[in-house]
Amino acid sequence: MHTPATKIFDQGIRLEKEIRFEQAKAVYEDILDHVTDELVLEKARCRLEDMDHLIAEKAIYQRIDENAKQVLTEIGIDISHSPPLMDLLMEADAVDFNNETALFIPLKRGYIDRCLGQIPRKIPGDPGMNTFGTGATAPFLKRTGDEDLRPANRREYEKIIRTIGEQQGIARIFSLPVACDKSISLFEIAQQMEKNYQGLKMIPTNTMSDAEVKFFSGKAHWFDGTSLITSLAPMGNMVAPFLRSARAGNTLLLVDQSIAGISAPGSPEAFLTQNHAQVLFMMVMAQTVHPGISCIHCGIPSVTGADGNLSYSSPHQTFINAALARVNTWITHFPSAQTGGSTSLPDVTDQALRDSELSRNALRKYGVHIVRHAMGALGNLTFFSLEKFLKDCKRERRSKMIFDEIPKDKGMIPLYFPGDDQALAGIREIAEKGNPKAADHTLKNVDAFRRWEDDIRQAAKKKCYYPQLNDIVIDTIASDIPVTGRRPL
Repeated sequence: MHTPATKIFDQGIRLEKEIRFEQAKAVYEDILDHVTDELVLEKARCRLEDMDHLIAEKAIYQRIDENAKQVLTEIGIDISHSPPLMDLLMEADAVDFNNETALFIPLKRGYIDRCLGQIPRKIPGDPGMNTFGTGATAPFLKRTGDEDLRPANRREYEKIIRTIGEQQGIARIFSLPVACDKSISLFEIAQQMEKNYQGLKMIPTNTMSDAEVKFFSGKAHWFDGTSLITSLAPMGNMVAPFLRSARAGNTLLLVDQSIAGISAPGSPEAFLTQNHAQVLFMMVMAQTVHPGISCIHCGIPSVTGADGNLSYSSPHQTFINAALARVNTWITHFPSAQTGGSTSLPDVTDQALRDSELSRNALRKYGVHIVRHAMGALGNLTFFSLEKFLKDCKRERRSKMIFDEIPKDKGMIPLYFPGDDQALAGIREIAEKGNPKAADHTLKNVDAFRRWEDDIRQAAKKKCYYPQLNDIVIDTIASDIPVTGRRPL
């Protein structure tokens, strides 16, 4: 029964979902001052414990968004050797020639804001929050009982497309999962995807012909996967395909694949600031070419393990992608796509399936939008396995059912995102020195992800939000396995 006290508490939960944490805090404080119902009082006390953490976390994400724009205005992007980009921005009067301290080519803040304001915040057919699917375009298909490393052929791709189509109630975005050999083209794959899968679909078009690229124009359920910037500079081989896709009017999935400490800073805040800045620059260029074009923010930050390789079994991979998702769902409201739900392990084992399940469940609890690579991927996105895909779908179906039955009055979970008031200075230092490994900022933050993990673990010991679901932190604590102690490749 909904009493006046429970209705007031529900208002606080609604405010949390609207990311209005200060107002939610005021509601919970008012409950403590005026309500006598002990059950409601206890729930309000529980939510108040998180409010200051959530308020502080939101402030950091606001700073990340602001600092990312300052990267573009105060540091700049090194497009001096890319005449097509430079000419477009010059013609648009977007370059700030009065800035004499920028390292590269700075943009005018007003131009950035105008471009970003043109981007639609809604996409047709949006499947909503916590959407998981395939992706990665892994170079190799993992075949059960066959250790040969090779892409998928036409017959195998027909089976992949048919199988994923049969699971589209669970796999809710079909992003190209594996490379193909010469027996079938990417455009032929896209045509088969169009026929067999009704939801959101993504494919890279940089190797397609002009006519094939235009096929995706105006198709609301297709994303044209493209990229442009890395390490604050354009990739020469992607400039022409990027501009062609934008001119065609395709919905652009703008990918930034930065790696902490390798191609971007090592602190979580500086890392996301640079990642976000690079996607914002892609958005600005897309709007310059085609005002009003739909853009999906696909910053997919990645971390490495002790061996220097990507580490999709690490909880850090989950945490940093959940944080970037919050930058968009809480602050910018851009349609967003992240990465997660995969594993470092190369074979379809119980541990590999468990790695993926734990990551998906943690991402779901923190709240993400669209997550690629979440089903079927192995070996840090080196392999795609249909066997694993089907097993992932089975586990995901069970997890989703459990999650849907959980009461919706638990509120938002803090991510305890660590602040770094030297983030902008760190990005500038790295840009000046040309390599994150040579920067003092990187050395000062070599332990940043581990310390963030410790904060989450300590908080998880005090409060368990969803005991019904496997948790990437709680589960490892309960089994006395160190969170970072995943079995290596």
